[in-house]
Amino acid sequence: MPSSALYRPQPKVLLFDVNETLLDMSKLKLAVPKAFGNKHAFKQWFGLLLQYSLVDTVTGTYHSFPDIAEAALDMTADMLEEKRLSVSTKKQLVSLLTQLPAHPDVPRGLELLLDAGFRLVAFTNSPQESLDAQLRYAKIIHYFEQGLSIEAVQLYKPHFHTYQAAVKAVGVAPTDALLIAAHGWDVAGAQAAGLRSGLIARPGQTLYPLASPPTYQGKDLPALARQIIG
Repeated sequence: MPSSALYRPQPKVLLFDVNETLLDMSKLKLAVPKAFGNKHAFKQWFGLLLQYSLVDTVTGTYHSFPDIAEAALDMTADMLEEKRLSVSTKKQLVSLLTQLPAHPDVPRGLELLLDAGFRLVAFTNSPQESLDAQLRYAKIIHYFEQGLSIEAVQLYKPHFHTYQAAVKAVGVAPTDALLIAAHGWDVAGAQAAGLRSGLIARPGQTLYPLASPPTYQGKDLPALARQIIG
């Protein structure tokens, strides 16, 4: 039995971010630059997508994640001084968000956590319909007891109300929930809302140095799962 000084009670529910955390976005990382003929296009576009979802939240407006994604493609064209894409091309690119495979490490990590008795819940900025399609396409939907979208509160992560709404929906206190994500901003948001957190150190991602460090950190989901299980 661990000493009281070191003992850390296990969370009851694990909330999982989806894009980049569970799903491999390589398909989009190839398709977006190809569509623009510009190698910088994906990074520019995805950064704008996240940035302007927060603009909606801060300004008290709401547009769906796919709608912001399409608008961000126009902004990407303007900022890179490239020709804007056709409506059909934009819709085709955005639809790829629902056609992403799981990272190779994800099924094993989810199995470890499920076998250990944890409740697993997907939690995303995407609309509910998109979330369901994503999990089905990636063949991981059966691991989760449910999926939660921020569209229920029409605020985007990392606003603290999104995490509070999520834990309320699954019937636990914030301290009994742990968010698993590959993004420093998501980890920071969850911790500000009173949740614990686990970072999967996906390539190209990093923590926000001014926020508290995550409760757990691992190179992939199985490594993180073993720490959480203890």
